[in-house]
Amino acid sequence: MSSYVDQDFAYNGPVLDRSVSQQRHTLYGDSSFGQLGTTGSINRGLGGVGPGGGAIGAGAEAELSYRNSFEGPAHRTLTRMSRTPRASIYSVQGQQMSGTSQGVTVQQQTGGGSLLRSSSVKSVVSLAKGADIMDGQMEAGGSMGKFTGINQLDMRTAVAQLSSSDPELQVQGAAFIQHECYHKAEAKTQVAQLKGIPALVQLFNCGNTEVQRYATGAMRNVIYENIENKTLLLQAGGISQLIEALKEPDNDLRKNITGILWNLSSKDNLKEKLAQDALPQLTEKILVPLASGGDSEAIQQSPSEADIFCNTTGCLRNLSSMNEKIRQKMRDMHGLVNSLVGYIQKSIQDGTMEGQGVENSVCILRNLSYQLYSEMPPSVLARLEGPSRGQDYTRSDGIGCFAPQSKKAKDVCFILNPDLFTLSEVAKQPKGQEWLWHPQVVGLFKRVLQSCESNMTTTREAAAGALNNITAGDYRWASVLSHVALEQEHILPVLLDQLRTSSDQELRSVTGLLRNLSRHARNKDNMAAKVVNPLITRLPSDGHQKEPSSEVVVSICSILNNLVTVSLSAARDITNFDGLQKLMAIKDNHDSSPGKLKAAKAAATVLTNMFQYKKLHSVEPQSSPSDWLKTCSASRVWSCRTPIPHA
Repeated sequence: MSSYVDQDFAYNGPVLDRSVSQQRHTLYGDSSFGQLGTTGSINRGLGGVGPGGGAIGAGAEAELSYRNSFEGPAHRTLTRMSRTPRASIYSVQGQQMSGTSQGVTVQQQTGGGSLLRSSSVKSVVSLAKGADIMDGQMEAGGSMGKFTGINQLDMRTAVAQLSSSDPELQVQGAAFIQHECYHKAEAKTQVAQLKGIPALVQLFNCGNTEVQRYATGAMRNVIYENIENKTLLLQAGGISQLIEALKEPDNDLRKNITGILWNLSSKDNLKEKLAQDALPQLTEKILVPLASGGDSEAIQQSPSEADIFCNTTGCLRNLSSMNEKIRQKMRDMHGLVNSLVGYIQKSIQDGTMEGQGVENSVCILRNLSYQLYSEMPPSVLARLEGPSRGQDYTRSDGIGCFAPQSKKAKDVCFILNPDLFTLSEVAKQPKGQEWLWHPQVVGLFKRVLQSCESNMTTTREAAAGALNNITAGDYRWASVLSHVALEQEHILPVLLDQLRTSSDQELRSVTGLLRNLSRHARNKDNMAAKVVNPLITRLPSDGHQKEPSSEVVVSICSILNNLVTVSLSAARDITNFDGLQKLMAIKDNHDSSPGKLKAAKAAATVLTNMFQYKKLHSVEPQSSPSDWLKTCSASRVWSCRTPIPHA
């Protein structure tokens, strides 16, 4: 594992009704630290990604809030206070975003908790509340004749007009409701009290496209940041009516519908219903067509289509952060995973990684990789684990009477050394959910990390979180993918560059991934030479600093411990780069909070295992206390000097 705001714009994702509510977002993997008992999970929060991505268990939660201006006929306003062009201003969780661009303002908050299973589910909320009708109508040059009496309307009259047989009155009533609910929270309560929500739902499939646009635009504002109205929409059969209206090939209508669905998906109690009713239609009619780009190698989306795709992936991001049942349904959904992967690949090629659709797509994949090995079909897991797990023979010559290149020799050799034939368990070209664990996905996420700018922390954190998920645990395939990352993709330089990030959430994903890689690495001396210095640099100088978080400190100590237990050079590097002084300060911290205690125990574990190398006893570490060995041997943190195995 590493969700967002309620369209209200209602990530973690996992991460994102172009409204957005607080949700979870993405998921992380799980890895343990020696005997410190850190295996666990993180509470769901954006998403996603969930568990951390959806997430699961106790731990950190991240929330992102988004707001975005919404454009299109259904959300355009009826009159302008002035003909002088002016920018609209939307409030975003205490901040202001001005302008009429499609830009998104993001604010991330990190909740407390211990890092057990490296996961985070941040369900995205929706972006923006669908705009005020007035300015948009004038910008579009729309006719104002039928709205001449709108300034004399009241809410009761507007709701009554929804039941009129005159489409122009229906449009006027819906436009008034949309305008009032954009500005006034109390107007949403009025609409609900006057039974306006069922009346709007009845217009979703009335056969008049203009009426449908205004009715869905009004509904988008009516339910923005209002859980009671969302519930009334559900009770009025709104979801089934929205899905039916999605069949209309009108982009402005689809933009409204997907915005409403994104908004609804931010609430946990609605996700099961949405996954059951909306997921197939969203995948078939929106995701697959818009992600494929037809026969073109580049993504070709109009501005409206880009908004629709963003809304749709935001909704799916929220759904993927919920639970195992929904994650498995999404993995099995025909075309879903293929479309996300294809969209990310084309975005990398086009250099358009900054889009919200890309972020949502990466967060969805991260959430779907959460607890992957325990949730995949048993037959698939048995194939990936191989018939002889635990055997590790190196033998490239002929076996018995078989020639080296014969099929039987290869079969036998695979049994003796499973890593020699990793591609025999997976297709050469992955399809569907096989992408989630195929070796090629390691290279895909590496390219995402390389293509993201430093300010795209959510996308980078989601990519690292996905790699964290698929390399976590004692599974043989987790080890195989770790070897692919280290030896084929040479991912270490990319991750070390990410260690410089100022985002603690991103740092958690990166150090969690490095923890998994250090556990499975074949050549720990080589890895130690590259990572020890950068890791020591990120450790706090004492145990009282708030950054990096205790979760990050525990992960860094876990990496060092994995290396020290089998590598004398790793222990030497720790002393040479002033690591002992920092580890001692962390160990001796007297803060009794759970996170600080875990960090202290983690540092003590590294020091204990370093103490086993007698060659270090005669060397006084630079910039560390000369009596550090006495301190270690007399430490109250442990009662014996038995080496603690690596995680």
